[in-house]
Amino acid sequence: MRFDSGFEYLRYIGEQADRKALLTELMNAYGKDVWNFAFSMTKKWDQADDIAQEVFLKAYRNLHTFRSQSSVKTWLLAITRNMVLDYRKQAFFRRVVLVDAFRDNGTASSAEREVIEALAVNEMWKKVLELPYKYREVIILYAHYQLSMKEIAEVLGVSEGTVKSRLFHARRKLAAKGGGGGETDG
Repeated sequence: MRFDSGFEYLRYIGEQADRKALLTELMNAYGKDVWNFAFSMTKKWDQADDIAQEVFLKAYRNLHTFRSQSSVKTWLLAITRNMVLDYRKQAFFRRVVLVDAFRDNGTASSAEREVIEALAVNEMWKKVLELPYKYREVIILYAHYQLSMKEIAEVLGVSEGTVKSRLFHARRKLAAKGGGGGETDG
C-alpha cells in the first residue's frame, strides 16, 4: 500500500483504511528522522530505540487526532520531543560522543577530502551536542531536519520569536566554541 508523500490521507482515516499498512508507511517514511532526532536529544542508542518505538505506537493510537494544520513530519517530531522530555524526567542521561555521522550532502573529490570533511562535520556536531538542551534542539531541527521557523515553533510549542532567539543564541555559543554557526537568515 503506497500513499502520496504528503500523507494527506491521514485526515481520512476510517474503517476503510488499513491502519497497520498506514503505520508501516509512516515508519518507512519517517522512522529514521524520528530515531535520529530522539538520539540527538538523548545521546543514547537504546533510549532512541525505545523512544522511536513509543512514538510510532502513540501515533498509531492517535491517528484520528492528526490535523492537517502541520505536516506529518512535524507532528511526529513533536511527539518525539514530548517523549524525550518524558524520558528526561525519568532518567539521568550520561553524555556520549556522537558516533553516527550525519548525512553529507556534497560529493568529495578524493578520499582524503572526504575524511577531512567527515571529521569537520563530526567536530561541529560534537559542539552542537555540548549546547544546552533548548539551544541544541533548535539547531538540530533547523540545520539537520531543515524545518522552517514556523515548523520548529510547532514542534517545540513555542513562538517563532522564541525559536529565532534560541537559534541566535545557539549560533553565538557555537561561534564562541569555534564551531561555526555564523550563518544567519530570518
